[in-house]
Amino acid sequence: MKNYFKLTWLFLFSLIMFTGCSEDFLEEPAPTEQVSEDVVFGSREGVEAFISGIHRRARAQFTATDAAGINSLYFARSVKGNDIIQSPTWFLFDYENANREPTYRRTVFSWEFPYYMINQANTLINGVEASDEISDADKSELIAQGKVLRAFYYFQLTLEFQQTYTLDPSAAAPPIYLELSLEGKPMSTMQEVYDLIVDDLTTAIPDLSSDRLGKSYVNDAVASGVLARVYQVMENWPGAEQAASAAYGGDVQAALAPSLYGDGFDDISNPEWIWGMPQTGDQSNYYWNAPSAFADHYAPAYYGTYVNAEFVDEFSGTDVRNTFENAYGRPVGDWREFITTKFVFAFDSDIVIMRTAEMILIEAEALYWQGMEEEALNLLFELQSNRDPQAVRSDNTGEDLLEELLLERRKEMYAEFGVEWFDAKRLQRGITRSANHRVVLELEPNDNRFFLKVPQTEIDANDAIDESVNSGR
Repeated sequence: MKNYFKLTWLFLFSLIMFTGCSEDFLEEPAPTEQVSEDVVFGSREGVEAFISGIHRRARAQFTATDAAGINSLYFARSVKGNDIIQSPTWFLFDYENANREPTYRRTVFSWEFPYYMINQANTLINGVEASDEISDADKSELIAQGKVLRAFYYFQLTLEFQQTYTLDPSAAAPPIYLELSLEGKPMSTMQEVYDLIVDDLTTAIPDLSSDRLGKSYVNDAVASGVLARVYQVMENWPGAEQAASAAYGGDVQAALAPSLYGDGFDDISNPEWIWGMPQTGDQSNYYWNAPSAFADHYAPAYYGTYVNAEFVDEFSGTDVRNTFENAYGRPVGDWREFITTKFVFAFDSDIVIMRTAEMILIEAEALYWQGMEEEALNLLFELQSNRDPQAVRSDNTGEDLLEELLLERRKEMYAEFGVEWFDAKRLQRGITRSANHRVVLELEPNDNRFFLKVPQTEIDANDAIDESVNSGR
């Protein structure tokens, strides 16, 4: 009989939360361990306070500085590519693409944190469904928020623990849990997980509106944005086009604010931010606020992130996204030659999860794959000319147009969510680092280093999964 401790703790948090009662829970939405189930699911206000706790947990430190919340998952992916060069700081093993063994902190965190969040989403969904005190209309909206969160974190698990969906939908994927369970379940398949993700998102979107308590909460734009990313991986291009357009509103110029691009990516009120995590002085995540704590070289942080000179050369001098400096006077070719001022670090710096520019570029790529190259190029140029008043519309077609689209994604969203790694993985392209990197390496298409091994803690705790799960991984 295996020791279920590691599996069980993920599911007991919900039970712990309902051991007591506090009026403060409704007055101040924040995580607490002293609230009864009757209070949480006895009113919309109670559920919204519970949701506030979920979102707060998404940015808190889970186990360590490089294993904090969704920001840590994102930044670990960002440093695995060619555009970003990481100094020997917290994310150095991710940068070396050598952080995937079953006992490593990255592997354990990348498994346990999404499952922790999935369990909270399941608690939300099941608690609202069972409530006799919440109206049907409120139930639909609140359950929809839970479904989007559940889908989002299952999506993270598929990205971390298997090759891309289109390579083999029958490949083993992390187990599926839809309710509290103290019994470990076997590995599922990528098809099964993606079926759940798509069902959660497509059934949630009709029950959501643009209204929400704040930008850290889920609404129809967030749900559409998550669905656009999922369809992008699945190569459902008509679906990706529609979902991406719905996420940013379909009006490029109204969705972008180029004058704010250089302000430091630290303010959730930026109109380009679809989804983010706010920081306050009394609820800061301090030095585990990746990427700002690692990218900012002018604040008292880690000074850990540099930018590949070859990537810097892709930006014109009139592009608002050209935020690069040789701040230390390093010689040409030194891996520390360029830093970026894209991110400003402070204890109250907000964290971006999703932006409108990404959705515009997903829509443009979806048009390309559907054979509408002229429409894709027009949409791409709308974004390019918004960022650079001197931009010139290209006449690229075919593979050249695809390369231009992928480069634009890297230029727009570097160091935000791992766009270079994400695109290389989903398109089965591989990554080749240039010679000026601190660690030079090459990832072949579908290289095993694109995903992690199943944690030893799960193997030890779950009777339905044994050592063979990592065979060939």
